[in-house]
Amino acid sequence: MENALDALLKEKGILLTDGATGSNLFETGLETGESPELWNDICPEKVAGLCQKFIDAGSDIVLTNSFGGTRYRLMLHGAAHRVAELNEKAARLARQQADRAGRKVLVAGSMGPTGEIMQPLGTLSREDAADAFEEQARALKAGGADIFWIETMSSREETEAAATGAARVGLPIITTFSVDTNGRTMMGLTPADIVEFAKSMPRQPYAIGVNCGVGPSESVAAVLNMKAACAQHDFHPVIIVKANCGVPEYVDGKIVYSGTREIMGDYAGIAIDAGATVVGGCCGTTPGHVAAMRGVIDGHVRRDPPDLELLKARLGEISTGAQAQLRGEMSVAAGAVSDRGEERPRRRRRR
Repeated sequence: MENALDALLKEKGILLTDGATGSNLFETGLETGESPELWNDICPEKVAGLCQKFIDAGSDIVLTNSFGGTRYRLMLHGAAHRVAELNEKAARLARQQADRAGRKVLVAGSMGPTGEIMQPLGTLSREDAADAFEEQARALKAGGADIFWIETMSSREETEAAATGAARVGLPIITTFSVDTNGRTMMGLTPADIVEFAKSMPRQPYAIGVNCGVGPSESVAAVLNMKAACAQHDFHPVIIVKANCGVPEYVDGKIVYSGTREIMGDYAGIAIDAGATVVGGCCGTTPGHVAAMRGVIDGHVRRDPPDLELLKARLGEISTGAQAQLRGEMSVAAGAVSDRGEERPRRRRRR
């Protein structure tokens, strides 16, 4: 299988993804409760225009406007029968912009959670979920996606179903989780749990990581903990981080994100130092933020991994759960002095 992401990483070393799809489309008229995926048909010029802005800002990877593109999410908008059409259009819009870039830009087929609760806690079976993700994946591939980007996951069961469905279609698979609850996903997975789970999957993903969540500091802490767990398990996937643009706040009737261009640029460099080789932004991240990250990445010289104090000073507060994980694993991740004052050997960092 051709792996376009692997090839581009070997060429460039560090890759920059895009920013937020949903929050940027809200700025151009998308209403709360509307399906962004329907805009692939209703307002294709706005979807394509946002994609072009991210490419102009320096993104090496752009995600398709298909996060809620399974039949279960589209069912909420009376469009469950339009999975193939809307996902293929999403990929084709991104593909057209990427092919006009004058440089290599990859199209990642975004696949988000179904919104359903998996068995045994809920009613959705793994088989039905896998079929739904396969249906979406086939349409994304038909539209020109290079890779499948399974994102904002929180449970083993749904991630496994998504990967199973996508694997039937045959493109490289990436899985990212939202670590947003005291250093864990909503369903209780720590970064170390995610690594152990990814290694045990029948078809290991090419890349794993974190996206969305609380903000840059928490996301980078998760990367450090993932790198520590990878070393412990002798497992070396590509690590991805796509953090929210600061912390969301409700101001004058709408959600505003606290991250500035300077903070997001700083985050990009620190994330690379922590061990990520694919960096981008999630909710609230505009093309301007992406351009700031591009500027930092292009001039960045890799440094030692950050410690807890640096993360808090430069990127903001970190939950007590994530701090506890870091204190237990930082010595493995960064060769730092342990709580007992013993110097641990440094591991060579893998790019």
